[in-house]
Amino acid sequence: MATEELPPLASEFKRVVVLGGGIAGALLAKSLQFRAEVFLIDPKEYFEIPWASLRAMVEPSFAERSVINHSDYFTNGQLVVSTAVDIRGNEVLTSDGRSIAYDYLVIATGHMDHVPRIRTERLEQYQAESEKINAADSILIIGGGPTGVELAGEIVADDPNKKVTLVHRGSRLLEFIGAKASKKALDWLTSRKVEVLLSQSVDTNSAADGTYRTSGGETITADCHFVCTGKPIGSSWLKDTIFKDYLDGHGKLVVDDNLRVRGLKKVFAIGDITALPGWDLEIQQGYLAQRHAMVAAKNIKMLISGEKETKLAVYKPGTAIAIVSLGKRDAVAQFPFLTISGCLPGMIKSKDLFVGKTRKTMGLKPTLT
Repeated sequence: MATEELPPLASEFKRVVVLGGGIAGALLAKSLQFRAEVFLIDPKEYFEIPWASLRAMVEPSFAERSVINHSDYFTNGQLVVSTAVDIRGNEVLTSDGRSIAYDYLVIATGHMDHVPRIRTERLEQYQAESEKINAADSILIIGGGPTGVELAGEIVADDPNKKVTLVHRGSRLLEFIGAKASKKALDWLTSRKVEVLLSQSVDTNSAADGTYRTSGGETITADCHFVCTGKPIGSSWLKDTIFKDYLDGHGKLVVDDNLRVRGLKKVFAIGDITALPGWDLEIQQGYLAQRHAMVAAKNIKMLISGEKETKLAVYKPGTAIAIVSLGKRDAVAQFPFLTISGCLPGMIKSKDLFVGKTRKTMGLKPTLT
């Protein structure tokens, strides 16, 4: 395929190329759009608030606020609906044959997720998933991380008569947080008659006529199933680029305290794709990806303005705070010195899932009215 050369860089206005329009990349692009010539490269035309997706599966109208066209908040930049496939020198090559030069590059490709290209199709997808849930009397959820636990919570809170079975390979739920929080989530689910099977897995390919077998030999009957296991880091394409030597053993880009890829002055990485020695206590969560974006945006603004590198903002890893919603009213929350569950943490997150707050951060009205 022939490569489309974009106009050369204008010396008086710096060009920032952002790879990935997720929670981190979208906020950074929005923050820099009036301070630089910003190109946002994303394979879809919209930005999605990821922690609202499970509510949208049960209540599809919720997605009307959480699935947002990039053009709604990114009004002064160039949106390239494509996928980055290579980086050569100071140019990004895309799957549709474009070559986009940059002064500053921000890699924010997060996790791999196969979703529709346009917003209306994503909304239709949520509608279809809701209809699938509504039509089922029994549901199997595979995976006991935050996605599986929150989906189970949404389903049984919406319809307590659904028979929900959750199978998790690990020895406890929510292994990314402490054991006390895991136990509280387990107790909440079992009190709602969710059957939880730990230290087991399910091969969905061997299922027949709604019957599933676990690795422990148990048989589960369900009308439908949802796989809620972890998604791979969106960095596999970097292994064939000049950035291959900057990846750690988990496929993450190693960054410095300023969120620049270590050893590179004009390349930043933010969100779930980043790794920094000493970040062991930081849990990968959306609000921390937003903090990454704001620190990186501040540093790029400073570099564009000619500030000394010694003045750059330093990113300080977040503490082990997590809130996992359990339906619209309850949640389990882990704070540095306290773990609680019930309606109090639910008041913090579960009612609106921070969707209104996130929309305001993106410069949009909290509601659609």
